[in-house]
Amino acid sequence: MSSLNLLAVPALVLSLGAMTGAAAAPKLAIEKYTLPNGLEVILVEDRKLPLVAVNIWYHVGPANEAPGLTGFAHLFEHMMFAATKHAPRGLVDQLMEGAGATDSNGSTDFDRTNYYDTLPSNQLELALWAHADRMGYLLDVLDQKALTNQQDVVRNERRESIENHPYGIVEEALFANLFPKTHPYHANIMGSHADIQSARLADVRDFFTRYYAPNNASLVIAGDIDKAGARALVAKYFGTFKRGADVAKPNVATPVITAERRVTVADRVELERVIIGYLTTPAYQPDDAELSIAAQILAGGKASRLYKALVYDKQLAQDVSASQHGYALSSVFEIDVTARPGHSAQEIETAIDAELDALIKTGPSEQEVQRAQYAIETSLLTSVEKIGGDGLADIVNEYNQYTGEPDYLAKDLERYRRVTPADVQRVLAAQLRKNARVVVHGVPGTPVLAPEVPVTKPKDKPPKATGTNADEAWRHQVPKAGPAPRITLPAAQSFKLANGMTVIHHHNPALPLVAAELIVRAGASANPPAQPGLAGFTAAMLDEGTANRSAPQIAEELAQLGAAIGISSGAESTRISFLSLKANFAGTLAIAADLLRNPAFPEVEVERQRSSRLAELTQHGEDASAVADLVALNVLYGPQHPFGHGELGTEAAIAATTRADLAGFWQRHYLPNNAALVLSGDLTQAEAQALAEASFGSWKAGALTANVAAAAVTTKANVVLVHKADATQTALQVTLLGPDRKTPDFAPLEVMNAALGGLFTSRINNKLREEKGYSYGVFSQFDYRRTAGPFDIAGSVRTNATGASVAEIMKEVKAMREHPLPAGELDNAKNAQVLSLPGHFDTNEGVGASLAGLFVYDLPLDYYSTLAQQFSTVTAAQVQDAARKYLVPEKLVVVAVGDRKKIEPQLKKLKLGTIEVRGVDGKVR
Repeated sequence: MSSLNLLAVPALVLSLGAMTGAAAAPKLAIEKYTLPNGLEVILVEDRKLPLVAVNIWYHVGPANEAPGLTGFAHLFEHMMFAATKHAPRGLVDQLMEGAGATDSNGSTDFDRTNYYDTLPSNQLELALWAHADRMGYLLDVLDQKALTNQQDVVRNERRESIENHPYGIVEEALFANLFPKTHPYHANIMGSHADIQSARLADVRDFFTRYYAPNNASLVIAGDIDKAGARALVAKYFGTFKRGADVAKPNVATPVITAERRVTVADRVELERVIIGYLTTPAYQPDDAELSIAAQILAGGKASRLYKALVYDKQLAQDVSASQHGYALSSVFEIDVTARPGHSAQEIETAIDAELDALIKTGPSEQEVQRAQYAIETSLLTSVEKIGGDGLADIVNEYNQYTGEPDYLAKDLERYRRVTPADVQRVLAAQLRKNARVVVHGVPGTPVLAPEVPVTKPKDKPPKATGTNADEAWRHQVPKAGPAPRITLPAAQSFKLANGMTVIHHHNPALPLVAAELIVRAGASANPPAQPGLAGFTAAMLDEGTANRSAPQIAEELAQLGAAIGISSGAESTRISFLSLKANFAGTLAIAADLLRNPAFPEVEVERQRSSRLAELTQHGEDASAVADLVALNVLYGPQHPFGHGELGTEAAIAATTRADLAGFWQRHYLPNNAALVLSGDLTQAEAQALAEASFGSWKAGALTANVAAAAVTTKANVVLVHKADATQTALQVTLLGPDRKTPDFAPLEVMNAALGGLFTSRINNKLREEKGYSYGVFSQFDYRRTAGPFDIAGSVRTNATGASVAEIMKEVKAMREHPLPAGELDNAKNAQVLSLPGHFDTNEGVGASLAGLFVYDLPLDYYSTLAQQFSTVTAAQVQDAARKYLVPEKLVVVAVGDRKKIEPQLKKLKLGTIEVRGVDGKVR
């Protein structure tokens, strides 16, 4: 992928305002060297937290797949998490979670496959041991059992993310028509069911031998490291591996499109969608940056051309996006627009073409290019704040693969800075031609899916695997952790303004960044019984015009700062979240304060937002998982309870909401003595106090309106079905009412949940994904609130395994109640909670969000400094007591969204009790 996928630019784009000019690229302490066997090693020292990220890229993806083996690279990504010679299946996952790993996963893109973990820095050797054993000794034990299991898992992933996901097959059609069948980018990265199922063990072993050798990989170790020590560990764990055969880069010609290609795809959706794609310059090549700038100009926020024209002015579209997807063989420039109800794909396409034509004819303005540069630059600069996941370590590896220079950040910034309006116009005219594109219309209808492919067993017994590398006895020993780093979580100070507004401040001078949260205790819990969704509607109106700025002016000013503000409304609070460079923070905060204090609720904007929310409600009804979420709330709380609905509320409530309702809600709840400002980053306390006083000191306090506590009325049914015709999966939620956030049982509950369904290695996920192959993943959680919140076990399962999946879930819940956790499982669950804590505070944004929770739930300022100790002292008896107290089987309600005629007979056999049928709106049918 390219250095920038604009669809992935954070919603809270970091501020880099025009008045500050171009920011200097951070100087990263990067060292690159190559082992004799060809493994590239890149060390990046960053000691701001006691964390280390290990990120390994294998230079193989679908670009390397042989014909008839679509999805093979992705399937093999899954295989790498199976057993290795020195680590039985599941051991590495347990060790990683018990060591406090975060951002632990793998992913496949067209040109590469990566594997990554972030751990406490004293666990670096554990991570290297695990990654080395996969590279050096997976082949020794790679067997048919592991292949069969992962074929089931990957096919479930395809069902969940493509076939049972709104517009999944519509999106898949774009690449299928941009590239011929013989091109490796033609098929979805996951491949087809037929190709996944037909994969043979011999093919898998050959794939490993060919591509998973040290000379086809690059290893990045970033974070709190001693470079000399890291070098020694790399030599120990990877240095003895044999070099593989040289791997040539794929040399595949991408045919030019010379005439427009059009396709219409039916899907189980209600709103039509247009996707337009073009073959464009490969990643990091000349003109790639210009196309990223163009995508930002077209659809990067509310000041973009497509948003202003299609969403705001004409109100044809529900959402717009544009992106330059950068790949090695050919990039793809993609525009996606979803229509509003009552508007067609053809209307949308005509409107898109008008904006494209205008941009190509006259070119963008200097201001538009600058705005795009600011947004892209700041996103790139601040991405290195996080060392793991898709942060620093992954970016360095990406640079290394596509440019050969892991320290490419400064050059990456420079290639965007050089772009001029004339450059953008030239590249768009050359590459975004109507006769060189694919247009996909997604329309409501019955999807045409490939015939179901049965699970088959191989006829012949495969020969025993033979390894590549000689065994080394010491590898059988799991490495011990180094000296434990002191877990020092962010300390914060708090003060109040004279008007009662709380200010929480954490000083972190590591980078010139500040993250902020403006929180008002006014979420769904404050909704009047007859007006579900009012809190969310009010929040959505905050940036739609104030007494000082119109909605377009707000968007323009934020864009000129290179900033965007994210607004969300949840169960207990509404938040305005933003992140900026310190130099621009005062200006960004001033806009945020204006939104919070002076919303005007213009009638015309109320109507725009009403249409948008009604369309969004329609979209939710298309998504089985979203329907399961909504129906679960309704069955737990009842329709008269504020928590009995989603954030949007109901169609009737949205239609009936008036400007007076919105203004009244704001007047009752948006008060300084009901609000907090949380600041985390490069601000001293004196600076924080001055900014808070300047922005909020004159805000007048008022009398608080107490929320009226309503009793939850849970359905008497034991099973609730929602029919989704011909669904390839069933979206499940097994749910009941749990405790509130301040429960004294919080620590035992979290440890219990980790073992039951919270961790990847938890009992439920291990049973349904790894053992049974029923699902891509099923997990559990407590959704804490100021009053009783939901506990749910949720995930999508194969339709024909719906009943079996529910039965297994019930067995695991029963076992958690009846038997204490074994010592090893208890320690792993506790350690996962304790040792992962620093990983949740590795960015200013993460710190800010965590501190905001203290205000929302009335928790003490030193809460996080004592949390590790609370988890550490949890006993098996406390876990069992918590399970018995809160996981009452008779209170569990099974919500199943799927094909009724296929799943109802399965659920009836379980004899769980009364079965009730509801619609996608949660109402009883």
